Amino acid sequence: MMTINESNVTMMVKNLDESIKFYKSIGLTLKKCWKNDYAMVESTGITIGLHPMNKTKPGFGSVSIGFMVDLLAETIVMLEKNHITCRFEDRKSGKYIYFDDLDGTDLYFVDPIYRKFADQESGPTTNRSAFMEMFAAVAQ
Repeated sequence: MMTINESNVTMMVKNLDESIKFYKSIGLTLKKCWKNDYAMVESTGITIGLHPMNKTKPGFGSVSIGFMVDLLAETIVMLEKNHITCRFEDRKSGKYIYFDDLDGTDLYFVDPIYRKFADQESGPTTNRSAFMEMFAAVAQ
């Protein structure tokens, strides 16, 4: 029987070098790079392949990649330091920070409710100040 030893999600990118820098700036590490042909960045539980777009067949798809984190307050600081525009949502399933990579791929960081807020129900929050206040008690 065949065994899958490793897997990854591959995305087409406009600029391989800039995409590598972007993903490194949000906490992923460069696993391997094959000149200007392909690169892999990784974090716990995910490997993302970055492939330069074919100019004759660009190939955009609908992909959303999420990263689970414990301290969203620190994540917000990191995104702001890297001048990455984001939006915030407090949803029943967790607290989310949504943003795009350089090619418009939907990315998000989430602190899932089941980790710290299993019994709490909350409505939507999109205000940064209110969002940061929610984490004051958790971050201590």
